[in-house]
Amino acid sequence: MTTPPPNKERSGRLVAYIGTYGSDSDPAAGGITALDVASDGRKLTPIHRIAEPREAGYLAYAPSTRTLYAVDERKTDGRGPVEPPAAVHALSVSEHDGSLSALNWLTAPGPRPTFLSLDERSGVLVTANHGDFDHVEHVVQAGDGTWHTQYLYDDSTVLLYALGTDGRLAALRDVQVMEGHGTDPNLSPQAGGHGQASAHAHCAVIDPSGRYVLVGDKGNDRILVYTLGDGLEPTHAYQLSPETGPRHIAFGPAGDRAYVTYEFSSEIASYAFDPSSGQLRLLAQTSTVPLTYAGLNEPAEVRVHPAGNFVYVNNRGEDTLVWFRVDSDGGLTRAGHVSLAESVHPGLAARSFAFDPTGTFLLVADRPADLVRSYAVDSLDGTLTELTETHVAQPAFVEFVQLPG
Repeated sequence: MTTPPPNKERSGRLVAYIGTYGSDSDPAAGGITALDVASDGRKLTPIHRIAEPREAGYLAYAPSTRTLYAVDERKTDGRGPVEPPAAVHALSVSEHDGSLSALNWLTAPGPRPTFLSLDERSGVLVTANHGDFDHVEHVVQAGDGTWHTQYLYDDSTVLLYALGTDGRLAALRDVQVMEGHGTDPNLSPQAGGHGQASAHAHCAVIDPSGRYVLVGDKGNDRILVYTLGDGLEPTHAYQLSPETGPRHIAFGPAGDRAYVTYEFSSEIASYAFDPSSGQLRLLAQTSTVPLTYAGLNEPAEVRVHPAGNFVYVNNRGEDTLVWFRVDSDGGLTRAGHVSLAESVHPGLAARSFAFDPTGTFLLVADRPADLVRSYAVDSLDGTLTELTETHVAQPAFVEFVQLPG
C-alpha cells in the first residue's frame, strides 16, 4: 500500500485541546485545557481552560460547525443528583482565540463513555460506553433449593447521536447494549480484576467511508461491525482468541487497513478492511513489547501516521510510545520507541497521543507526569525526538484544531 506524504503546508493558528481527568487533590485538574501550538511543535502555551465536563477523557472536533465534542466519563450516581451524569457535551470553539463555550449536553446511557467518533457527512456522533468493573452480589436460590451467589455487572453500550446543523447534540438516535463476557472473567490481567466479567466496548469507530461502525469489545474478545444508517444495524462479528482484549481501532489513510490494539495480550494487529462490505481479514499481529520484557503491559491508543507508513502505540507497563513499520502485505515490525513517565497502574499511565495535521510532530498526554510532551516525527524512519513539554494536570486526550489565520 503506497500513500503520498501529507501536505506540509499549514495556514492559521494551531490549537491542541487537552481533555483531562478531575482530581480531588488538584483543583487545576479536570475539564479541557487549550494549548497554542507553534507551527514546528517547539512551543506549547496554555491559553484557555474550561472546567466542565470534568472527566473529559475523549474529544472529537467538527470543523464545519467549529464544535468540540467531549465525553464526561462518569458513572451516573444512582442515589440522586449528587454528581452530574455520564454525558456527551457539545462546545463551541471561538475562531478568534480558541476559547470554548458550552452549547448543550445529552446523557450517555451506560457508565463511563470513553470514545467518540464523528461523521459530519451524515451528521452523527458515536460513543462507546465502557462500564465499570465493579459488581453487585445477589444471593439466589436454585431450583434444587441450594443457594448461590450471582454477580451482576454494568451494561456496556454503543450510542448513536444525531447532530444539529449548529453543532448541538440533537437527539440520542440509537443504543446498542453489549452482552456476554470473556471465557475466563475472574483471571483477567486487567488491573483491578474482572476485566472480562462483562462486555466492555472501549471504542466505536466510524470507518472512512462513513458506512460502518467498528466496535472493540475487550470484555468479549470480539470486534463488531455495524452498518450506519438511521440506527446501528449489526452486520459482522469477529471472535478473537481468549484474553486478547481489543481496545482501540485506527484506520490507515487509504481506508482499507485497520489497526487494533489488543490490551490483554499486549499485541497490535493489522486487518484488511473492505469498505464495500464492512468485512475484516486479519493480516498480521505482533507483540507491542520485546520478547525480553517480562512485566505486565497493556497497549492503549493506536494512531497511524498521515503518510500511512508507520503505526504508533503507547504501552502502559513498559511505559513507552512505540512505532511499527507497515509492510506492503500488512506486516508490522517494531522500529523504535521513546520512554514515557512511569505508570502507577495501567489505568493511570500515558493514555493518548495525536499527530498534528501535517504529521510533522505529535503530542502525548503523559498523565503520570502531568505533562503534555511534543515530539518531532521523522517521516522516513518513524523516529521521535522530544521537542518540548508543558504542565497540564491529569492530561488524558489530545485533539488538534486548525483555526483561521
